[in-house]
Amino acid sequence: MEGSRLNMGHHEPIRRSTHAPSPPVSEIPDKLYFRIGEVARLCEVPAYVLRFWESEFPQLKPNKGGTGQRLYRRRDVEMALRVKTLLYDEGYTIPGARAVLKSEFRQKEPQLALPGADLPASDARQLRGLRRELQSIAAMLARPIEKIPGAPKSPTQPVHSIRAARRAPTPPTHLHTPEIPFDSD
Repeated sequence: MEGSRLNMGHHEPIRRSTHAPSPPVSEIPDKLYFRIGEVARLCEVPAYVLRFWESEFPQLKPNKGGTGQRLYRRRDVEMALRVKTLLYDEGYTIPGARAVLKSEFRQKEPQLALPGADLPASDARQLRGLRRELQSIAAMLARPIEKIPGAPKSPTQPVHSIRAARRAPTPPTHLHTPEIPFDSD
């Protein structure tokens, strides 16, 4: 027994706990959010332990409401129960439990397939056509307005000169008489 302990890696459990096992995940009430007190009762640990675990396990990050109160989602509660199981029931150290959770998280991440690798030929052709259309729309949107056929012409005067003209004082009206067109009958 002692010889097997010497060969044990630093991520292996160092002791077995006599604590009662964590409640099963199915016993978590069906709610959207849980307060820290509720999660502490479900995990059978004090609230300060949960706050400590948040600092040690990046996977355990509850949201904080507008008042700064922690709001745990169901997956956060499940993660807290998993942390408790690793630490108390399986006897892992904090670094060891962190490594186990990291490897479990890596295994759960879906492996993304290469786009189009398993598509039928007709779907792949349709996607290529759609991509060409989107690229032409993007190119059209990137061009200046004057170069788009049929688009209204924008003012050629720079914006800063238009703003300067608005700020200029208006000339007195008595110096300028408007031209009035006359009908010639």
